[in-house]
Amino acid sequence: MKIATNEKLIKRNRRIAQIASIAGLVVLMGGFVISFRRQDLIQYSFIALIAGFILSQIGIYFTNRWGRSPRPDELLDQALKGLDNSYAIYHFQTPASHFLVGPAGLWVLMPRHQRGTISVYKDRWRHTGGGFVQAYLKLFGQESLGRPDLEMQNEIANLKNFLQKQLPEESDLPEIQAALVFTSDKVEINIGEDETPPAPTLYINKLKEFLRKTAKTKPISMFKVQELQRILNGDQ
Repeated sequence: MKIATNEKLIKRNRRIAQIASIAGLVVLMGGFVISFRRQDLIQYSFIALIAGFILSQIGIYFTNRWGRSPRPDELLDQALKGLDNSYAIYHFQTPASHFLVGPAGLWVLMPRHQRGTISVYKDRWRHTGGGFVQAYLKLFGQESLGRPDLEMQNEIANLKNFLQKQLPEESDLPEIQAALVFTSDKVEINIGEDETPPAPTLYINKLKEFLRKTAKTKPISMFKVQELQRILNGDQ
């Protein structure tokens, strides 16, 4: 499998993670010091605590994506190791953070690291459980599951616009699909037979098998695959 990663963006965002985390800690400590030593400046203490908390959240957000190894892109690369060179994955190089192009089609991959149980209710993902550790992480800033369905729609729409501008006018863009991929070994996907997830929902160690099966049952034209890869590689 061919891998293309925007290393410049990763390096920049890793630096942001470091700066925001350190700045957040310093500002929080400053707020605590003011609150204990200068009661007459208590309003500035509150401002510092709020600012420090916001900076800490920014630091956590950037650290989860770019500052901690293995990063989500590295986990995907490892999980897909063994796919042949007809596949190419693009990290942070398109409007979709992780975009796979190959015989199985065009896939926006959305890695998530939540623990606990993932289920589906009324066409929406739900996240429950995870115990004390998960509750602690949620309380202190680890990302919630959020609305991956809306994120997928947004990334797919932006990706379509991006690719259609690059393709020759006579070319048709194949369907872009999305999959939610859970990377933690402490997560359980529990989707009832009467529920249909908004998109394929997979353990990361099942992703490669899923793509190989899809390539056998619903393959796309290799001409289209190569055309898109040329465009994404800048070989037009």
